[in-house]
Amino acid sequence: MKKYKVGIVGATGMVGQRFITLLDNHPWFDITVLAASSRSAGQKYKDVGGKRWMMDVPFSEKVGEMVIMDATADVAKIASMVDFVFCAVDMKKDEIKALEEEYAKHECPVVSNNSAHRHTPDVPMVIPELNPEHTAVIESQRKRLGTKRGFVAVKSNCSLQSYVPAIFPLNKFGVKDVLVCTYQAISGAGKNFETWPEMVDNVIPFICGEEEKSEIEPLKIYGKVEGDEIVPATAPAFTAQCIRVPVTNGHMGAVFVRFENKPSKEEIIDIWNNFKGVPQELNLPSAPKQFLNYFVEDNMPQTKLQRELEGGMAVSIGRLREDTQYDYKFVCLSHNTLRGAAGGAVLLAELLCAQGYMD
Repeated sequence: MKKYKVGIVGATGMVGQRFITLLDNHPWFDITVLAASSRSAGQKYKDVGGKRWMMDVPFSEKVGEMVIMDATADVAKIASMVDFVFCAVDMKKDEIKALEEEYAKHECPVVSNNSAHRHTPDVPMVIPELNPEHTAVIESQRKRLGTKRGFVAVKSNCSLQSYVPAIFPLNKFGVKDVLVCTYQAISGAGKNFETWPEMVDNVIPFICGEEEKSEIEPLKIYGKVEGDEIVPATAPAFTAQCIRVPVTNGHMGAVFVRFENKPSKEEIIDIWNNFKGVPQELNLPSAPKQFLNYFVEDNMPQTKLQRELEGGMAVSIGRLREDTQYDYKFVCLSHNTLRGAAGGAVLLAELLCAQGYMD
């Protein structure tokens, strides 16, 4: 596999920082450009990012010495220096859509952590183990944009990464209704306890826009490529409540599910334990060996114990049991800034490289 030159647009934010930690020694990708707002542009990363650094591991000397470029003013120059960019910016949605398409029109593919393009019909929103075939819509997007190489691909919302991977492999039983309550870490808001002291010993029963994402986005993942677009599915029916809890990293979901043809508990666990997707078949660098992990202990999974499983790229599941109103209920957990954000985007980029879209 060739070594790809990559840029990180939004390099000073929390997800941008996570991208740096994941890409610093990546076997396929070499960090060539760091870009951020005009306020940071022109300064060395160590002088800007160092003050805001929230990761557990330090950035490398190479990264620290890199001069930050202007994410909006330097698009053409950045596009000429890299094979593609990762994007995780804090801007208005219409501004993000315009910026990502500008990179694409400069023949620079964009792998985005942002939500702005998730509902654009010809932009694939991919969890690589579940719907890798959706990348086929890129050819239609390129026609719309008038590009040969450039395109935008996105990952789904972080909360989905906990429960949709557990439900998706059970499709053959006819999943009808899903109720989920998510318990989401503060890093999902780009913060820690130092920057958000109000979250210490506190729970907030509202996360703006999160419930809509949790109910609507799964239907695009369940959808199909038809003609020049991805047509979302009409089922299963999802309903969600999303709650912010005083945890640094790790989103948990309490899931209730109803089937057309109710499977046995043993059938469900067997499917989870044996599930493999394209990333596992291709042995992509960031792919977990075991994507779905079922724990038999009554008190598992736990955020502190399982969020880092397989480098934070695996999903942990437990407490599967029959329910009095739905067929089954269970609990699941994923790392929201690894599998749910930067890690999921890196895995998507690896998939796109393996499929030939970055060449």
